[in-house]
Amino acid sequence: MADRKPIESWLTDMDGVLIHEGVPIPGADAFIKKLRESGKPFLVLTNNSIYTPRDLHARLNRMGLEVPIENIWTSALATAKFLDDQRPGGSAYVIGEAGLTTALHDIGYILTDHEPDYVVLGETRTYSFEAMTKAVRLINDGARFIATNPDETGPSTEGPLPATGAVAALITKATGKQPYFAGKPNPLMMRTGLNAIGAHSETSAMIGDRMDTDVLAGIEAGMQTFLVLTGLTRPEQVENFPYRPSQVVDSIADLVERI
Repeated sequence: MADRKPIESWLTDMDGVLIHEGVPIPGADAFIKKLRESGKPFLVLTNNSIYTPRDLHARLNRMGLEVPIENIWTSALATAKFLDDQRPGGSAYVIGEAGLTTALHDIGYILTDHEPDYVVLGETRTYSFEAMTKAVRLINDGARFIATNPDETGPSTEGPLPATGAVAALITKATGKQPYFAGKPNPLMMRTGLNAIGAHSETSAMIGDRMDTDVLAGIEAGMQTFLVLTGLTRPEQVENFPYRPSQVVDSIADLVERI
């Protein structure tokens, strides 16, 4: 097998890699600091579409992690980029928070419930029966169904929460229509992120804590992949998957010297 090219740019997941339940994971600050000092292109990724990059920048900053706004890439931004490429200046009925609505506003989309081109489902803590009913009827009337990410649950201090994938399944059951998911593990999210920072997959690496989203998306985008064991995937689970990361490490601290 040919040797991989040196890593010139880095993509890393946020929850489970850099932070855990609102607390930085040891080594995260050193990793981000060294990335910034190196001048290498990098992105911090999240499948959560609730927050804007500005919100996430402030949240990370409060934890002592200095990540510039332009180095944050969300499933909402990936979704907006996809829709802008597919149907510029279109319209959408949106179920989601500011992270998603702002991203769509920024590409010039009209948010409407009157004959929209798309129904776009994102993360929210206030899913309403009324909004889901409207989404079902609009999809039945011909709107195309898009969702930011397929995660069925999300973390909280009280335990798992229903997430976009679970609500998408409800709408699919009611309409018979499957959504197109723009976020991980769709490699589209990685490729649009790489394009945003002018990086190439052959010389890029993806760091994540989940085999089924982070590592899979990295592999399918043609990148080197690093699995950290500070999040959801346990060491004994790695062999359950038909694919493997380039390397398994204990935490982000083990990758500081790789930059």
